[in-house]
Amino acid sequence: MAHDTNIRVNERSVTIEVAGGGVIHADIAAPEGAADGLIIFAHGSGSSRLSSRNRAVARSLVERGFCTMLLDLLTAEEDEVDRYTREYRFDIPLLAQRLVAATRWSRRDPSLADLAIGYFGASTGAAA
Repeated sequence: MAHDTNIRVNERSVTIEVAGGGVIHADIAAPEGAADGLIIFAHGSGSSRLSSRNRAVARSLVERGFCTMLLDLLTAEEDEVDRYTREYRFDIPLLAQRLVAATRWSRRDPSLADLAIGYFGASTGAAA
């Protein structure tokens, strides 16, 4: 299937409140007129929304008409601790709660609320 690399894409960064009072960050890309759905990315342990591999996959999906949400599953504070302790990256229930928070957030966002949702996960993100 051919894809259009000249489509207009609206990009924005958002913060999502999570249980315990912290926030996680997400980057949303939405091609103009996208109605095919929203793909929420749940990256693997030790990765982030800034991963070049995740961004390449997301770009390909956007070119095919999907909105994407690249998501950090840990707060900045958790990520800092996790770099040294690996305390959070394998906490599948915590990561799953973060996916639920991102999903609920997307249902409240007027530009995303009516889109079908799919998840793209790798490693511990897929487990979540």
